[in-house]
Amino acid sequence: MRLLPKRPKKRYLAALLLAPAAAGWAAVRPSNDRDWTRDNAVLPWAEVRGDSVWVHNVRNAVHFSADSFALRHDDRAYDLRELERAWFLVEPFEKDWRGPAHTLASFEFGNGEYLAVSVEVRREKGEKYSLLKGVLKRFELTYVVADERDVVALRTNHRKDDVYLYPIRAPREKVRAMLLDMLGRANELREHPEFYNTLTNSCTTTLAAHVNRVSPRRVPWSWKVVVPGYSDRLAYDLGLIDTDLPFEAARERFYVTDKAQRAANAPDFSARIRQPR
Repeated sequence: MRLLPKRPKKRYLAALLLAPAAAGWAAVRPSNDRDWTRDNAVLPWAEVRGDSVWVHNVRNAVHFSADSFALRHDDRAYDLRELERAWFLVEPFEKDWRGPAHTLASFEFGNGEYLAVSVEVRREKGEKYSLLKGVLKRFELTYVVADERDVVALRTNHRKDDVYLYPIRAPREKVRAMLLDMLGRANELREHPEFYNTLTNSCTTTLAAHVNRVSPRRVPWSWKVVVPGYSDRLAYDLGLIDTDLPFEAARERFYVTDKAQRAANAPDFSARIRQPR
């Protein structure tokens, strides 16, 4: 007498073979204790004191090439009453297809200061980013809180990527809430590390999540969040980009790679890359 039909028996054997792999996958846990690359080794954190926020370990690297830099971290105080605007940066990785890209937020203060917050993979020594590895629990997630020249010039002047920097249309109280929400998440990651995930826990999905915590349902689900090279189009269609220009004209207006290359060593780097074309 056959105890199991033929097809269910094969499925049962397949399940037995896959069970150890599934158990091993479930057992993999994120960690803050690894042999990190120098630029990913130090985690930022922040504390709010009234209308001031003290940000510790603000990265302020001077880049000589895409892989060579002098690293420095500062502790800086920012007056939240001076916070004026948020900016949205999009860095497509490909010339012919805009799909793969990096995005980040930057915050402008009335005294001319800018603070960038970039959600990235936290790489170990010898690791290189890949979209596939990004869904396989191969990278931890990190928030790089940095001087704007650091994160922008790295991409425009050394990686030679196209970079677009868009002003965001939002009231100041929402901008403040967004900054504090992002810094709060950076604090959480110091105690509770997470895995990066290309599809669900990436630079752009986390930015959308921060926006939606500040303004619920402001950013609906869209493939343009998962394929971030098109996220500026989504932001434009949602009215988040502060411009009256048609989209293609806005993209040209807020293209900053050439301006950043010319302003590489200027003390007013951030102001210069925002000057009208």
